[in-house]
Amino acid sequence: MKVLSVVGARPQFIKAAVVSRALRAAPDTREILLHTGQHYDDNMSQIFFDELDIPRPDVNLGIGGGIHGQNTGRMIEAIEAVLLAERPNWVLVYGDTDRTLAGALDAVKLHIPIAHVKAGLRSFNRRMPEEINRVLTDHAADLLFAPTETALANLKREGLPAERIVLVGDVMYDAGLYYSAKATKHSRILATLDLPPRSYILATVHRAENTDDPRRLRAIFQALDQVAREMPVVLPLHPRTEKALRSAGMLEEAGRHIRLLEPVGYLDMVMLEKNARLIVTDSGGVQKEAFFHRVPCVTLRTETEWVELVETGWNVLAPPTSAAVIRQRILESIDRRGNEVSLYGDGRAAQKIVSYLREFHSNG
Repeated sequence: MKVLSVVGARPQFIKAAVVSRALRAAPDTREILLHTGQHYDDNMSQIFFDELDIPRPDVNLGIGGGIHGQNTGRMIEAIEAVLLAERPNWVLVYGDTDRTLAGALDAVKLHIPIAHVKAGLRSFNRRMPEEINRVLTDHAADLLFAPTETALANLKREGLPAERIVLVGDVMYDAGLYYSAKATKHSRILATLDLPPRSYILATVHRAENTDDPRRLRAIFQALDQVAREMPVVLPLHPRTEKALRSAGMLEEAGRHIRLLEPVGYLDMVMLEKNARLIVTDSGGVQKEAFFHRVPCVTLRTETEWVELVETGWNVLAPPTSAAVIRQRILESIDRRGNEVSLYGDGRAAQKIVSYLREFHSNG
Protein backbone atom coordinates (compact mmCIF):
# COMPACT_ATOMS: atom_id res chain seq x y z
CA MET A 1 0.00 0.00 0.00
CA LYS A 2 1.38 3.39 -1.01
CA VAL A 3 0.18 6.48 0.90
CA LEU A 4 1.00 10.04 -0.15
CA SER A 5 0.73 12.43 2.81
CA VAL A 6 0.28 16.15 2.12
CA VAL A 7 1.65 18.47 4.83
CA GLY A 8 2.87 22.04 5.04
CA ALA A 9 1.56 24.02 8.01
CA ARG A 10 2.97 23.62 11.51
CA PRO A 11 0.02 21.67 13.01
CA GLN A 12 0.24 19.23 10.13
CA PHE A 13 3.89 18.50 10.93
CA ILE A 14 2.83 17.46 14.42
CA LYS A 15 -0.05 15.26 13.21
CA ALA A 16 2.13 13.73 10.51
CA ALA A 17 4.80 12.88 13.07
CA VAL A 18 2.67 10.27 14.81
CA VAL A 19 0.85 8.99 11.71
CA SER A 20 4.09 8.69 9.72
CA ARG A 21 5.62 6.67 12.54
CA ALA A 22 2.66 4.27 12.46
CA LEU A 23 2.67 4.06 8.65
CA ARG A 24 6.36 3.21 8.50
CA ALA A 25 5.94 0.53 11.14
CA ALA A 26 3.19 -1.20 9.14
CA PRO A 27 4.17 -4.10 6.86
CA ASP A 28 3.99 -3.69 3.07
CA THR A 29 3.28 0.01 3.45
CA ARG A 30 5.18 2.90 1.90
CA GLU A 31 4.63 6.57 2.71
CA ILE A 32 5.55 9.44 0.40
CA LEU A 33 5.74 12.67 2.40
CA LEU A 34 4.93 15.73 0.31
CA HIS A 35 5.79 19.06 1.94
CA THR A 36 4.17 22.04 0.20
CA GLY A 37 6.72 24.36 1.81
CA GLN A 38 4.41 26.98 3.35
CA HIS A 39 6.65 27.55 6.37
CA TYR A 40 9.99 27.70 4.64
CA ASP A 41 12.21 29.29 7.28
CA ASP A 42 14.10 27.06 9.72
CA ASN A 43 12.15 28.15 12.82
CA MET A 44 8.80 27.24 11.30
CA SER A 45 9.65 24.13 9.31
CA GLN A 46 13.03 22.35 9.46
CA ILE A 47 13.16 22.40 13.25
CA PHE A 48 9.90 20.46 13.41
CA PHE A 49 11.22 17.70 11.18
CA ASP A 50 14.33 17.51 13.35
CA GLU A 51 12.62 17.54 16.74
CA LEU A 52 9.64 15.36 15.86
CA ASP A 53 11.70 12.71 14.05
CA ILE A 54 9.64 13.12 10.89
CA PRO A 55 11.40 11.67 7.84
CA ARG A 56 12.76 14.19 5.37
CA PRO A 57 10.07 15.03 2.79
CA ASP A 58 10.23 12.99 -0.38
CA VAL A 59 8.91 16.05 -2.23
CA ASN A 60 9.19 19.73 -1.26
CA LEU A 61 7.19 22.07 -3.47
CA GLY A 62 8.53 25.27 -1.88
CA ILE A 63 5.20 27.09 -2.28
CA GLY A 64 4.38 30.01 0.02
CA GLY A 65 4.19 33.75 0.41
CA GLY A 66 1.16 34.38 -1.81
CA ILE A 67 -2.53 34.94 -1.15
CA HIS A 68 -5.04 32.08 -0.81
CA GLY A 69 -5.94 31.83 -4.48
CA GLN A 70 -2.35 32.02 -5.69
CA ASN A 71 -1.06 29.40 -3.26
CA THR A 72 -3.99 27.03 -3.75
CA GLY A 73 -3.71 27.22 -7.53
CA ARG A 74 0.04 26.65 -7.49
CA MET A 75 -0.35 23.72 -5.11
CA ILE A 76 -3.09 22.12 -7.23
CA GLU A 77 -0.82 22.24 -10.26
CA ALA A 78 2.25 20.94 -8.42
CA ILE A 79 0.51 18.21 -6.38
CA GLU A 80 -1.24 16.88 -9.49
CA ALA A 81 2.11 16.25 -11.18
CA VAL A 82 3.32 14.27 -8.15
CA LEU A 83 0.13 12.19 -8.02
CA LEU A 84 0.37 11.38 -11.71
CA ALA A 85 3.95 10.23 -11.23
CA GLU A 86 3.40 8.23 -8.02
CA ARG A 87 -0.18 6.95 -8.36
CA PRO A 88 -0.60 6.22 -4.62
CA ASN A 89 -3.36 4.04 -3.19
CA TRP A 90 -4.34 6.81 -0.78
CA VAL A 91 -3.88 10.56 -0.52
CA LEU A 92 -3.81 11.49 3.17
CA VAL A 93 -4.69 15.10 4.01
CA TYR A 94 -4.82 16.82 7.38
CA GLY A 95 -7.03 19.51 8.86
CA ASP A 96 -8.23 22.59 7.04
CA THR A 97 -5.45 24.43 5.21
CA ASP A 98 -5.20 25.41 1.55
CA ARG A 99 -2.94 22.39 0.87
CA THR A 100 -5.59 20.14 2.44
CA LEU A 101 -8.10 21.30 -0.15
CA ALA A 102 -5.55 21.31 -2.99
CA GLY A 103 -4.58 17.69 -2.27
CA ALA A 104 -8.22 16.60 -2.03
CA LEU A 105 -9.21 18.32 -5.30
CA ASP A 106 -6.30 16.77 -7.18
CA ALA A 107 -6.98 13.30 -5.81
CA VAL A 108 -10.73 13.28 -6.47
CA LYS A 109 -10.23 14.40 -10.08
CA LEU A 110 -7.63 11.67 -10.60
CA HIS A 111 -9.89 9.07 -8.91
CA ILE A 112 -7.39 8.40 -6.14
CA PRO A 113 -9.00 7.62 -2.73
CA ILE A 114 -8.75 10.44 -0.16
CA ALA A 115 -8.50 10.03 3.62
CA HIS A 116 -9.07 13.14 5.75
CA VAL A 117 -7.56 13.29 9.23
CA LYS A 118 -9.48 15.65 11.56
CA ALA A 119 -12.71 15.36 9.59
CA GLY A 120 -16.01 16.84 10.79
CA LEU A 121 -14.74 19.89 12.63
CA ARG A 122 -17.03 22.88 12.19
CA SER A 123 -16.94 26.47 13.42
CA PHE A 124 -20.07 27.30 11.36
CA ASN A 125 -18.38 30.53 10.30
CA ARG A 126 -18.22 30.54 6.49
CA ARG A 127 -16.08 33.69 6.52
CA MET A 128 -13.16 31.58 7.73
CA PRO A 129 -11.15 30.11 4.83
CA GLU A 130 -10.47 27.10 7.04
CA GLU A 131 -14.20 26.34 7.32
CA ILE A 132 -14.62 26.23 3.54
CA ASN A 133 -11.51 24.05 3.19
CA ARG A 134 -12.66 21.51 5.76
CA VAL A 135 -16.25 21.26 4.45
CA LEU A 136 -15.19 20.79 0.83
CA THR A 137 -12.50 18.28 1.79
CA ASP A 138 -14.93 16.23 3.87
CA HIS A 139 -17.40 16.02 1.00
CA ALA A 140 -14.67 14.96 -1.43
CA ALA A 141 -13.06 12.37 0.85
CA ASP A 142 -13.57 8.61 0.73
CA LEU A 143 -12.57 7.98 4.35
CA LEU A 144 -13.25 10.44 7.14
CA PHE A 145 -11.30 10.14 10.39
CA ALA A 146 -13.31 12.02 13.03
CA PRO A 147 -11.46 13.04 16.21
CA THR A 148 -14.52 13.51 18.47
CA GLU A 149 -18.16 12.53 18.89
CA THR A 150 -19.10 16.12 17.95
CA ALA A 151 -17.19 15.85 14.67
CA LEU A 152 -18.85 12.50 13.99
CA ALA A 153 -22.29 14.03 14.53
CA ASN A 154 -21.48 16.95 12.21
CA LEU A 155 -20.56 14.59 9.37
CA LYS A 156 -23.71 12.52 9.80
CA ARG A 157 -25.83 15.69 9.96
CA GLU A 158 -24.44 16.73 6.58
CA GLY A 159 -25.58 13.45 5.07
CA LEU A 160 -22.19 11.84 4.56
CA PRO A 161 -22.41 8.03 4.37
CA ALA A 162 -21.86 6.33 7.72
CA GLU A 163 -19.62 3.69 6.14
CA ARG A 164 -17.10 6.40 5.22
CA ILE A 165 -16.85 7.82 8.76
CA VAL A 166 -14.61 6.42 11.50
CA LEU A 167 -14.23 7.78 15.04
CA VAL A 168 -10.53 7.31 15.83
CA GLY A 169 -9.71 10.02 18.39
CA ASP A 170 -7.33 12.93 17.92
CA VAL A 171 -3.80 12.41 16.62
CA MET A 172 -2.85 15.60 18.45
CA TYR A 173 -3.56 13.76 21.70
CA ASP A 174 -1.22 10.98 20.52
CA ALA A 175 1.44 13.63 19.93
CA GLY A 176 0.74 15.33 23.25
CA LEU A 177 1.35 12.10 25.15
CA TYR A 178 4.43 11.18 23.15
CA TYR A 179 6.20 14.53 23.17
CA SER A 180 5.38 15.80 26.66
CA ALA A 181 8.01 13.60 28.29
CA LYS A 182 10.48 14.37 25.51
CA ALA A 183 10.01 18.11 26.05
CA THR A 184 10.63 17.77 29.78
CA LYS A 185 13.85 15.90 29.07
CA HIS A 186 15.27 18.03 26.26
CA SER A 187 13.80 21.56 26.39
CA ARG A 188 15.72 24.24 28.29
CA ILE A 189 13.48 27.15 27.40
CA LEU A 190 12.16 27.84 30.91
CA ALA A 191 15.70 28.16 32.25
CA THR A 192 16.79 30.22 29.25
CA LEU A 193 13.92 32.66 29.73
CA ASP A 194 14.12 32.50 33.55
CA LEU A 195 10.44 31.51 33.81
CA PRO A 196 9.38 29.55 36.90
CA PRO A 197 6.50 27.15 36.22
CA ARG A 198 2.99 28.63 36.59
CA SER A 199 4.41 32.14 36.77
CA TYR A 200 3.38 33.38 33.32
CA ILE A 201 0.66 33.55 30.67
CA LEU A 202 1.48 32.08 27.27
CA ALA A 203 -0.11 33.80 24.27
CA THR A 204 -0.17 32.99 20.55
CA VAL A 205 -1.78 35.08 17.80
CA HIS A 206 -1.65 34.18 14.13
CA ARG A 207 -5.10 33.83 12.52
CA ALA A 208 -5.69 36.06 9.51
CA GLU A 209 -9.01 37.37 10.84
CA ASN A 210 -7.10 38.77 13.84
CA THR A 211 -3.81 39.83 12.25
CA ASP A 212 -5.35 41.36 9.12
CA ASP A 213 -7.97 43.40 10.97
CA PRO A 214 -6.26 46.43 12.59
CA ARG A 215 -9.05 46.89 15.13
CA ARG A 216 -8.89 43.29 16.32
CA LEU A 217 -5.10 43.33 16.34
CA ARG A 218 -5.06 46.48 18.45
CA ALA A 219 -7.71 45.15 20.87
CA ILE A 220 -5.78 41.91 21.40
CA PHE A 221 -2.42 43.55 22.01
CA GLN A 222 -3.86 46.32 24.19
CA ALA A 223 -5.46 43.67 26.39
CA LEU A 224 -2.28 41.59 26.55
CA ASP A 225 -0.26 44.71 27.32
CA GLN A 226 -2.56 45.58 30.23
CA VAL A 227 -2.40 42.04 31.62
CA ALA A 228 1.39 41.97 31.18
CA ARG A 229 1.72 44.83 33.64
CA GLU A 230 0.28 42.50 36.31
CA MET A 231 1.71 39.12 35.27
CA PRO A 232 4.36 38.11 32.69
CA VAL A 233 2.94 37.45 29.22
CA VAL A 234 5.15 35.43 26.85
CA LEU A 235 4.29 35.48 23.14
CA PRO A 236 6.23 33.61 20.43
CA LEU A 237 5.71 35.95 17.48
CA HIS A 238 4.40 34.40 14.28
CA PRO A 239 5.88 35.99 11.12
CA ARG A 240 2.40 37.04 9.94
CA THR A 241 1.69 38.75 13.26
CA GLU A 242 5.07 40.49 13.31
CA LYS A 243 4.44 41.82 9.80
CA ALA A 244 0.96 43.06 10.77
CA LEU A 245 2.23 44.77 13.93
CA ARG A 246 5.05 46.40 12.01
CA SER A 247 2.66 47.57 9.28
CA ALA A 248 0.29 49.05 11.89
CA GLY A 249 3.16 50.78 13.70
CA MET A 250 2.45 48.71 16.82
CA LEU A 251 5.51 46.47 17.07
CA GLU A 252 7.53 48.64 19.46
CA GLU A 253 4.48 49.31 21.61
CA ALA A 254 3.62 45.57 21.73
CA GLY A 255 7.07 44.73 23.05
CA ARG A 256 7.10 47.19 25.95
CA HIS A 257 5.43 44.87 28.46
CA ILE A 258 4.72 41.67 26.50
CA ARG A 259 7.73 39.38 26.22
CA LEU A 260 7.94 38.80 22.47
CA LEU A 261 9.92 35.75 21.36
CA GLU A 262 11.16 34.44 18.04
CA PRO A 263 9.11 31.42 16.82
CA VAL A 264 9.99 28.42 18.99
CA GLY A 265 10.38 24.75 18.19
CA TYR A 266 7.67 22.25 19.06
CA LEU A 267 9.35 20.81 22.15
CA ASP A 268 9.96 24.30 23.53
CA MET A 269 6.33 25.17 22.78
CA VAL A 270 5.12 22.08 24.62
CA MET A 271 7.27 23.05 27.59
CA LEU A 272 5.88 26.60 27.58
CA GLU A 273 2.32 25.26 27.32
CA LYS A 274 2.49 22.65 30.07
CA ASN A 275 4.05 25.08 32.56
CA ALA A 276 1.87 28.12 31.83
CA ARG A 277 -0.66 29.37 34.33
CA LEU A 278 -3.01 30.31 31.49
CA ILE A 279 -2.92 30.13 27.68
CA VAL A 280 -4.40 32.82 25.44
CA THR A 281 -4.60 31.87 21.78
CA ASP A 282 -6.47 31.97 18.48
CA SER A 283 -5.02 28.59 17.42
CA GLY A 284 -7.22 25.52 17.19
CA GLY A 285 -4.34 23.20 18.03
CA VAL A 286 -3.10 25.18 21.01
CA GLN A 287 -6.60 25.16 22.53
CA LYS A 288 -6.44 21.37 22.69
CA GLU A 289 -2.83 21.23 23.80
CA ALA A 290 -3.81 23.45 26.73
CA PHE A 291 -6.42 20.85 27.68
CA PHE A 292 -3.94 17.97 27.31
CA HIS A 293 -1.77 19.68 29.91
CA ARG A 294 -4.81 20.74 31.99
CA VAL A 295 -4.02 24.45 31.59
CA PRO A 296 -7.02 26.83 31.30
CA CYS A 297 -7.39 28.59 27.96
CA VAL A 298 -8.89 31.80 26.59
CA THR A 299 -9.58 31.69 22.84
CA LEU A 300 -9.42 34.95 20.90
CA ARG A 301 -12.31 34.13 18.59
CA THR A 302 -16.09 34.36 18.49
CA GLU A 303 -16.41 30.60 17.95
CA THR A 304 -14.37 27.42 18.13
CA GLU A 305 -14.42 24.03 16.44
CA TRP A 306 -13.61 22.48 19.82
CA VAL A 307 -16.96 23.20 21.46
CA GLU A 308 -16.45 20.42 24.01
CA LEU A 309 -13.62 22.42 25.59
CA VAL A 310 -16.00 25.31 26.22
CA GLU A 311 -18.76 23.01 27.43
CA THR A 312 -16.47 21.31 29.96
CA GLY A 313 -15.07 24.61 31.28
CA TRP A 314 -11.47 24.38 30.03
CA ASN A 315 -11.87 27.06 27.39
CA VAL A 316 -13.52 30.49 27.34
CA LEU A 317 -14.19 32.51 24.19
CA ALA A 318 -13.10 36.15 24.12
CA PRO A 319 -14.37 37.92 20.99
CA PRO A 320 -11.38 40.03 19.90
CA THR A 321 -13.31 43.23 19.40
CA SER A 322 -12.76 44.88 22.79
CA ALA A 323 -9.59 45.11 24.84
CA ALA A 324 -11.67 45.43 27.99
CA VAL A 325 -13.58 42.20 27.32
CA ILE A 326 -10.41 40.27 26.46
CA ARG A 327 -8.65 41.51 29.59
CA GLN A 328 -11.63 40.61 31.76
CA ARG A 329 -11.86 37.08 30.32
CA ILE A 330 -8.14 36.56 30.88
CA LEU A 331 -8.18 37.71 34.48
CA GLU A 332 -11.33 35.66 35.23
CA SER A 333 -9.75 32.54 33.74
CA ILE A 334 -6.49 32.45 35.67
CA ASP A 335 -6.45 29.26 37.76
CA ARG A 336 -9.86 28.18 36.41
CA ARG A 337 -10.33 24.40 36.31
CA GLY A 338 -12.65 22.54 33.98
CA ASN A 339 -14.26 19.15 34.43
CA GLU A 340 -12.04 16.06 34.43
CA VAL A 341 -13.18 14.39 31.20
CA SER A 342 -11.73 12.25 28.41
CA LEU A 343 -12.50 13.88 25.05
CA TYR A 344 -9.95 12.89 22.42
CA GLY A 345 -9.55 9.14 22.49
CA ASP A 346 -7.01 6.80 24.03
CA GLY A 347 -3.78 8.04 22.43
CA ARG A 348 -3.85 5.41 19.66
CA ALA A 349 -5.51 7.40 16.87
CA ALA A 350 -2.53 7.03 14.51
CA GLN A 351 -2.49 3.26 14.77
CA LYS A 352 -6.25 3.15 14.14
CA ILE A 353 -5.88 5.38 11.07
CA VAL A 354 -3.25 3.09 9.56
CA SER A 355 -5.32 0.01 10.37
CA TYR A 356 -8.39 1.43 8.62
CA LEU A 357 -6.36 2.55 5.60
CA ARG A 358 -5.02 -0.99 5.21
CA GLU A 359 -8.45 -2.56 5.73
CA PHE A 360 -10.20 -0.31 3.20
CA HIS A 361 -7.37 -0.83 0.72
CA SER A 362 -7.60 -4.60 1.07
CA ASN A 363 -11.39 -4.54 0.60
CA GLY A 364 -11.18 -1.92 -2.17
